[in-house]
Amino acid sequence: MIDYKSELNNEQLRVVTAEAGPMLIIAGAGSGKTRALTYRTAWLIEQGVPPDRILLATFTNKAARSMLSRVERLVGEQARLVWGGTFHSLGNRVLRRHARRLGYEGNYSIMDREDARQLVSAAVMEAGITTKSEKFPRSDRLMEMISLAANTSIPLDVLVGDRYPSAVPFLTDILKVAFRYRLRKSELNVMDFDDLLVKWRDLLVEHSDVREEYARKFEHILVDEYQDTNVIQANILELLSSFHRNIMVVGDDSQSIYSFRGADYSNILGFPDRYEGARIFKLETNYRSTPPILNLANLSIVNNRRQYRKQLRAVRQGGVRPVYAALADALEQADFVAQRIIEIVEEGVPLNETAVLYRAHHHSMELQMELVRRGIPFVVRSGIRFFEQAHVKDMTAFLRIAVNPFDELAWKRVLGLFGGIGRVRANAIWKLLAGSDDPRRFVFSRELEEGLTKAVQPGLRDLRDMLRILFESAETDQPWNVIERVIAGGYGTFLQSRYDNRRSREDDLRQLAAFSRNFDSLDEFLSDLALMASLDEDDEVSLKERKEPKVVLSTIHQAKGLEWSVVFMIRCSEGAMPLARALREPGGVDEERRLFYVAATRAKDRLYLCHPVIEGNRGGWGRPCEPSRFIRELIHGNAAEAGTPFEQWVIDRD
Repeated sequence: MIDYKSELNNEQLRVVTAEAGPMLIIAGAGSGKTRALTYRTAWLIEQGVPPDRILLATFTNKAARSMLSRVERLVGEQARLVWGGTFHSLGNRVLRRHARRLGYEGNYSIMDREDARQLVSAAVMEAGITTKSEKFPRSDRLMEMISLAANTSIPLDVLVGDRYPSAVPFLTDILKVAFRYRLRKSELNVMDFDDLLVKWRDLLVEHSDVREEYARKFEHILVDEYQDTNVIQANILELLSSFHRNIMVVGDDSQSIYSFRGADYSNILGFPDRYEGARIFKLETNYRSTPPILNLANLSIVNNRRQYRKQLRAVRQGGVRPVYAALADALEQADFVAQRIIEIVEEGVPLNETAVLYRAHHHSMELQMELVRRGIPFVVRSGIRFFEQAHVKDMTAFLRIAVNPFDELAWKRVLGLFGGIGRVRANAIWKLLAGSDDPRRFVFSRELEEGLTKAVQPGLRDLRDMLRILFESAETDQPWNVIERVIAGGYGTFLQSRYDNRRSREDDLRQLAAFSRNFDSLDEFLSDLALMASLDEDDEVSLKERKEPKVVLSTIHQAKGLEWSVVFMIRCSEGAMPLARALREPGGVDEERRLFYVAATRAKDRLYLCHPVIEGNRGGWGRPCEPSRFIRELIHGNAAEAGTPFEQWVIDRD
């Protein structure tokens, strides 16, 4: 028998041994929620509940495997009978038995994202829709719309109007594609990942005998990360728990940060209303962070109005106060972070125990360059390295052509961006350009036009329009303005047609433009980028050989659930954290504050909040940049009564 009293704290013990019935467990960051779920499952089995009548739903396969293996260590092999897994895997298990009720065969195939994208592309063609317009959504964007509509239960036409205004003129065709996509899935006996939830819910709603079978079967339902559930998952849980009403959901409303994926914050807030007689437990004992770090996190999140109030309490003692560093600009911020990392390593903290967190991927650009310059190994968890991104490479290819008209690789990359010009035609066009005295003039010649087929002409016209803007601005403008003019002159439209995150990619390019203000000419700017890329490549080779630990660079979203000894939060500026466009969304301010809270609570020992005073780099240009409202709240708000929760450094090396 397990000695629960010796292995759990009092908060966890109350949760694990609570009487049956609906329960909401508000589990603060670092409070041992996984331990509580694991021991609750073991306790139920020890109390005589058959393991196969327990359902344990998680959001990742890793979490499911971890919990079930822990339960097995506690109670033995019988734990393998527990119905445990992700929502999608559990849905698939049920649907395999009952697929025919929904017009599918039990041997249906499950499409991955690429399979689904290809089927959407086929649906576009089969619906007879012409996609010659560069503004018509690409297949991956159409897939995103269809998926989000499924996960939020928002009608597709309403969702497009609310979240994809640029696609509204194509709404009729988008609805045709969605209809054809659904039809083809049924004909081919295939489901996408969203279907595993949608069809599961439909099965339970439309077939009362199936609903009653599973509602009676599962005596106890346990759910991890409940704050991340969408409306479909919440509905499924309601249906499955309708007989025994023994449902325990564990989550932290203060860490609900995935509304962009369809997570519904109201699920956790409205749990007591949905389940009459529900009891609320709180896990507030934090095993991760020092008291000063938790003090800052508590004082920040208290400003959210709609929440379950809690106060994280540290098990650990001592610790240093977080640091708020106001830096002159983004480059000074990068210098500061890199220097502190070196000093922290000298103090004995391994590189992989340090993380730099930010709200958006492009916020790390200057820091990536500074780390490469100093030879500090790092890994980017928020995506590929800044200068390796396709849109950044596209832009630098345009700039390289303006500087060196015989840059074959740059020409071929640029040519491949335009409709009707594939790899073969790009090679053919390049041969014509290379044979001329000046490719920049020859690209506008009638001779080139006459040497190409009609299929290439529209793409050639678009290419010429953009190159005309590029070459004119490159003669007189500074690098930053050349980049801005290329974006406005057509590349922004190209991004909209090709990528589902156009705004984010435009932000990246404007950040590139901001960085280029440090250079007087395109030649100087491109030379510096080339040297940086070379250093970056050499560093990666040596890292593979040495397998050394690396500093982690990550968006806050990617960092959720992780922890480090030292955490730097950069770009703690109004407009960057919180992100300006997020503030336009309903509930955006509160969710951005939750992101700030999540980032702060990743730190175990030391926390740095960094804020560039000027939006820009060296040279004194740009606008003054206010510190994040979340920092101002800590200085001037309710927190001020207890004293500012951080040590403030004002650093200006100029």
